Amino acid sequence: MPETIDFDARPTAIDGLLLLTMKQVDEDRGTVREFYRGSAFSAAGLPPLGPWRQVNVTHTRQGAVRGMHAEQMVKLVAVVAGEAFAAYVDLRPDSGTYGKVVTATLTPGRQVLVPKGVGNGFQATSEDGCQYLYCFDDEWVPGMAGVACTPLDPALGIDWPLPIDPNDPSQISAKDRDAPLFSELGRSDP
Repeated sequence: MPETIDFDARPTAIDGLLLLTMKQVDEDRGTVREFYRGSAFSAAGLPPLGPWRQVNVTHTRQGAVRGMHAEQMVKLVAVVAGEAFAAYVDLRPDSGTYGKVVTATLTPGRQVLVPKGVGNGFQATSEDGCQYLYCFDDEWVPGMAGVACTPLDPALGIDWPLPIDPNDPSQISAKDRDAPLFSELGRSDP
């Protein structure tokens, strides 16, 4: 007998950042997950998404960190294989939740809807790494509008589950490591 998990959307401490549970059906052959269904988002009172202009999948090794990037595009993100510790920080200067940080463990079946201007970062925690899927409502181009801060900033209070050697490029890129501190972005009253 198939087992069904229904779609669910939960707000977080960051305005517009939502933790989502995909509709999922488990049966004898395996699992089917609805990555995106417009009618389910509408029924949950969420705005329509898309059209998606770019979709990326990264494979990230265990312990490696990517982020904290906040481009001016909406992202729907999820882990499709493995596990990740995800972190988000509101980098929108005019937001009522500016500076708030939310963390979550992502496994297949969990998603995050990331609004424009909210920083997205993660660390792969599973032994074989993780496959992280990003859907963007705009195409990424070098120099596009947005902001970033280093995911290693102690002021963010992110307790990354695995140690990170900031000098090891297999754990963090120089670009992410050397991104500004949160306090260097302007408004700094988290």
